[in-house]
Amino acid sequence: MKVFTRVALIGFGEVGQIIAADLKRINFPEIVAYDPLFEQKESGPSKALTARTAIAAPDPIAAVSNAELVISCVTAAQDIEAAKSVAPGLPQGAFYLDVNSVSPAMKQACARVINDAGGHYIEAAVMSPFGTKRIASPMLLGGAFADDFLERAQPIGFTGATAYSPSIGQASATKMCRSVIIKGMEALLTESLLTARHNGVEEAVLDSLSDLLPVGDWPALARYMISRSLEHGTRRAEELREAAATMQDAGVDPLMSLAIAQRQDWAAAHKDALAEDDLGDMLDAVLKSLETKTQVTKTP
Repeated sequence: MKVFTRVALIGFGEVGQIIAADLKRINFPEIVAYDPLFEQKESGPSKALTARTAIAAPDPIAAVSNAELVISCVTAAQDIEAAKSVAPGLPQGAFYLDVNSVSPAMKQACARVINDAGGHYIEAAVMSPFGTKRIASPMLLGGAFADDFLERAQPIGFTGATAYSPSIGQASATKMCRSVIIKGMEALLTESLLTARHNGVEEAVLDSLSDLLPVGDWPALARYMISRSLEHGTRRAEELREAAATMQDAGVDPLMSLAIAQRQDWAAAHKDALAEDDLGDMLDAVLKSLETKTQVTKTP
C-alpha cells in the first residue's frame, strides 16, 4: 500500500500546526487545512498560516475534496460537528484519523458518520503531551482500518502509533481514564498550592510530597502542571466533561471528573499568570488576580 501524499487538517490549533510543520519538514506533497478561525485575521490559526506549512481551504468540504488522509484535530466539543462537516465531500476510501480527546460513545458516533460516507475511520488516543514527541507521539488506534492506516502513515512520521483494538472505543476509554488522573493532578496542585502560597507554606507542602512521591523536582513539576491548566484549561475542561460521560456510561458517578472540569475552566481565566517563570511568582499573580476580583465584587 502506498504512502499518503495528500492530507487535510480539520482544525489548525496547536496539534494541527505541529502535524503540518512536521510533514512540511519531510517535503510532504500536499497539506491543506481548514479552521473556522481563519475568518479572523488575528486568530492563532490565521497567524500560523504565515509559516506556509499548509494551504488554507475556504470550508471543510473544499479542504477534504482531494485528500487521502483527513486528520480531525479540533476541540472535544467540536468532534462530531467536524465529522459531519466533511462527510458530504469525503472521497470514497479516504482515511479519517480522529485524534480528539472524547468519550468512546462520541468516537463511535463519529465513526458512523465517516464510515457511512464511505470513509475509513480510525480512532486515535494520544497518550502524551503532543508538543513533546509531535507527530511521533504515542497513539492508541482503534477500528477496522487501523492496520491499513499504520502501513501508510508510519513512513511519514506516525512512528509512535500502534493498533490497539479492532473496535472503536477502547482506545478512548484508556485516554479518558488516564485524563482524570493527569488533569486531576493539575487541578489538585493548583488548588492546594494557591492556598499554601497564601499561607506561606508552599515549600513545606512540596517538600512533604517528595517524601511520599519521589518524582525529583516537585517545584518544577508543579509549575509545569499548573501552567498547563492556565494555558489550556478550557480545552481540558471539555475533555474532562467527555471523561465524565465515559464514567457515566460505565455506571460510575463522575464526581471527580466534573469537579476537575470546573477547576480547569477556572484556571483558564488566569492565563496571564503564565508570564511568570518562577512557581511562587506565578502563584502570586493568580492570588493577586483573585484579590482584585474580590475587591471589585465587594465594591458597592
